[in-house]
Formats: sequence, C-alpha cells, structure tokens
Amino acid sequence: MWLSRQMKPAMPTADADLGVTTIAGEQAGVVTRGEVRALPVYGPGGYAWLPENGMAVLVIKGGPGGEEQCVTAARQSAPAGMQPGEVYLYGPGGNAVYLRRNGTIELRGSIAIEGSLSVNGEPYKPCTCGTEGT
Repeated sequence: MWLSRQMKPAMPTADADLGVTTIAGEQAGVVTRGEVRALPVYGPGGYAWLPENGMAVLVIKGGPGGEEQCVTAARQSAPAGMQPGEVYLYGPGGNAVYLRRNGTIELRGSIAIEGSLSVNGEPYKPCTCGTEGT
C-alpha cells in the first residue's frame, strides 16, 4: 500500500560486462569488476573457441543477482576491407579461412586433408607429371 510506494526500486545491474581473461580454457577466469573463475565458455553452434590469456571477452550475467556468468565472445579483429555478410575465421599463428561475398574462399596456413577430396564433383587425382615411368 502506501509503504510499498515509499520503497526505492532496486538498482539496475549490468547484464553483460567486458572483461579480460586470466585463465584460458573451457573453464575461464575473467576479471570484470573482480576476478571470477571457472566460467563456462559458449559460442555459436558448430564453432569451437577457447579464449587466450589477456583477451578482451564479453561476460554475460544471469540468474538472481547476476551470479551465474559465462564467457560468450571476444573483441573482433576483422581484416581490412571486409564486407558485410563475409565470414572470417582466424586462429593463432596467422591461419585463417575467409569466405568472401563473391564466392571466393581464401585459406591461409598449412592445410591437412583427411578423407576424400573432390574437385568439381570428381575425385581428386594428384598429378604424377615428371615422375619416373610417366
């Protein structure tokens, strides 16, 4: 009644914070307003990522009082000239997969293929040009 109107509303809390990882891995440690450890790491379906130490990450808070937290993303590093709709996957050491809007796929780094490889729908047969007997 009149007393309920006299009470102050609860202060809003942040539902997300930018933090810095202190412990890398599946159970990350992150400093936001203080250090929190053993945070699960989430990402989009079909994509696995683990933050490195010192990386700026987004921490989502939930549950009563925001005590349930998880690491969900990191600050992006898009290549110069990247267009809307393009996808750029990158990792340590400079390796990358770049899906361009014109249909081009750029691969950077050492490539290891396990399984079969088809080119234009045909099984790939390596050239034996220049070897003995041919």
